[in-house]
Amino acid sequence: MTDQQQITTPQNESALPLPPIQYISLYSDENIRRGRSLPPPAIPRDGYQMFGFPMNMDDAVIRPLESQKIRRLHPCNYDHRRELKKLNHSILASFLDLLDILIKCPESPRRQEKLEDITLLFIHMHHLVNEFRPHQARETLRVMLEMQKRQRIETAERFQRHLDQALDVLQQAAQTLPDESQLELMNHLLIPQQDTLRGEEIPKDTDISGCSIKDKLMCDIIDAM
Repeated sequence: MTDQQQITTPQNESALPLPPIQYISLYSDENIRRGRSLPPPAIPRDGYQMFGFPMNMDDAVIRPLESQKIRRLHPCNYDHRRELKKLNHSILASFLDLLDILIKCPESPRRQEKLEDITLLFIHMHHLVNEFRPHQARETLRVMLEMQKRQRIETAERFQRHLDQALDVLQQAAQTLPDESQLELMNHLLIPQQDTLRGEEIPKDTDISGCSIKDKLMCDIIDAM
């Protein structure tokens, strides 16, 4: 695969934007085979930055609000559904207050205070929604495993049906095969025919099976009687 094919092929398959061309061109099949591609970045051991904020390796998946220097508006033990409804109502009320301030006195310092209140409410709502992310990940994994299990069960059942059909065909073929006595009789009858086919001259009054034509006609007459 050439570099041009690597660049143009994903464009027809993925709706996401392509990575930088100067980066992906370094990881062609030829460069990887010759060891010219850059090694992957080292795994951070102590800390890193994400969206400009410092992050530590031992941080929790969902960082508490206090660690982010954000004032908590809800108690530590709370009902997510109830708190989300309260935050939704508070955002709506704060937005109406902000519209009232903009209409009556746009230059009032309360406008900035109300904007900060709305920002704080949205941060809390975003934090409460993020606390459902681990549960969402577990639920997504459970659904994926159930789907894989169902697909494997269907594949096993389909394979079992084909196996049963193959066994039925083999059983029917085995039933049509002659038994040992018939095989012995057939072997005795085939021996003269094989000797004849090897080069022995067949009499004119004898057919290929080695039976006389006159004897065969007499047998046919007797059978007809």
